[in-house]
Amino acid sequence: MHPILFKIGPVTIYSYGVMIALSVVICAWLLSRDAKIYKIPSDIIYDLTFWTMVGGILGARIFYISITWDYFGQNPLEIVMLWHGGLAWQGGLLGGAWAGVWFIRRKKLPLKLILDLVAPYIALGQSIGRIGCFLNGCCYGKPVFWGIYFPVHGSSPDGTVGARLHPTQLYETAGLFLVFCILKIALTKPHHQGMIFVLYLWLGAVERFIVEFFRADHDILWMGLSLAQYMALGIMVVGFVLLSRFMPRPKNSG
Repeated sequence: MHPILFKIGPVTIYSYGVMIALSVVICAWLLSRDAKIYKIPSDIIYDLTFWTMVGGILGARIFYISITWDYFGQNPLEIVMLWHGGLAWQGGLLGGAWAGVWFIRRKKLPLKLILDLVAPYIALGQSIGRIGCFLNGCCYGKPVFWGIYFPVHGSSPDGTVGARLHPTQLYETAGLFLVFCILKIALTKPHHQGMIFVLYLWLGAVERFIVEFFRADHDILWMGLSLAQYMALGIMVVGFVLLSRFMPRPKNSG
């Protein structure tokens, strides 16, 4: 793995941070280009991206710390070391959604339209970010004989450090990129406003639910499922609730 890309004097450039920054820049630029179709200024999109990113990172970090407190309680300085990895998708979704909706309401923008425009790029940003997880060596998978060698996790049969693991980070990169493509296609089809965002919640949750079976960096709770999988099921339920709210009400006849 390559958690450190290079050093410039005393400055260390971490691959995780670079991929997160790259995902924000790419998605903000693409989103601003799409928003012009609806006469939404680019500066509004960049501001929305900034606040959503801040809320998402804070939410993702707080949630990750809360579920791994045994480690962070003993290593409190690690709480601020984001470049070591440790962002939870579920917390990021909650924090980013809260910050994004707050900004949209504040600017009096059409909520459901903006959510639909943003949804594909949430998936794309996550897809790019998972490459950072792969380079960092976090969010790793279970041992498998044909897997990718991770020098910092597990041990081989002879007791030496390192193991061949499922590259679950790359599974998520591929899965989330597929979600991005599906959502972009769905945007071009007739749909009720808000439905693309709901579709993102469902597809993103299903993708994470499946990949969790191959990950090794979590505890199993009950019925063979992890906390992330129960959270994914909860997000699917939220999608159904939003579906009922976003669907237009039938007009009363007579």
